[in-house]
Amino acid sequence: MSTESDIREFLASRRAKITPQQAGLPAYGGNRRVPGLRREEVALLAGVSIDYYVRLERGHLAGASEEVLDAVANALKLDDAERAHLYDLARAARRPARRTKRSRGPLPDSILRVLNSMTDSPAFIRNGRLDILATNGLGRALYSPIFRDPTTPTANIARFQFLDPHGHDFFPDWEESLNTTVSLLRTEAGRAPHDGELTGLIGELVTRSDEFRTAWAKHNVRLHRTGRKSFRHPAVGVITLDFDAMELPAQPGLTLTAYNAAPNTPDYDALQLLANWAVTHDRLLPTSHGIRGTAPHS
Repeated sequence: MSTESDIREFLASRRAKITPQQAGLPAYGGNRRVPGLRREEVALLAGVSIDYYVRLERGHLAGASEEVLDAVANALKLDDAERAHLYDLARAARRPARRTKRSRGPLPDSILRVLNSMTDSPAFIRNGRLDILATNGLGRALYSPIFRDPTTPTANIARFQFLDPHGHDFFPDWEESLNTTVSLLRTEAGRAPHDGELTGLIGELVTRSDEFRTAWAKHNVRLHRTGRKSFRHPAVGVITLDFDAMELPAQPGLTLTAYNAAPNTPDYDALQLLANWAVTHDRLLPTSHGIRGTAPHS
């Protein structure tokens, strides 16, 4: 991944999504040679010279001030996730490119105890690469198809989704789930552009999955904090759950995600069925990814 090319493609893709009417500009003439805004129009809206904006869009964000970044974000009508991504790209442009491998020790026992205490809600802890580092019992049951191979040291949601033959079936809302996964990885790539393991994962997915490669090229990012997600579980069928994703301040880069269903709904009944299934099949579920013993390293 090249920071300059990421900046160039991100800004160009956001510019292409904004029409002059949306930006409050007059649209002269019926034929425009580019979709969305022209570079000179973004420069006008941001209050910078055309030459300076062209330089920014070519990937030279290292010297851009916060005021300039805010002005460009406002001109392009970036949402919160896109604005944060622009700042991440600017920070990456200021740092020397140095391939790194981020390591982390075992998760603290206190966090694992909290996770284990959530007996009524499927829950798991992941890092920015979408590696599942630990689960509670119900979370392990919900994501059991991802853990089919107990020899895999760390289960990865994106690798399962795009490269495992069972991935497509497990996520019935395929387009939404696909876009979410790719957007989360694109967001993480802005935060950690020199993470060697992340670069390797993305390279593998781009090479082996046409669907991932197409979605990756859109440069979409998002904040994934709350919402609904559907699964097609082999034991209980399709189940749609509400989720909340909470960052762990004491463990930077890690997120705890918990699912639930409103009482007296078919999805709540399916969740109870899943809990019963988990008890019955507990000995058959893999333990290397979960809260039993030491959580895998990130």
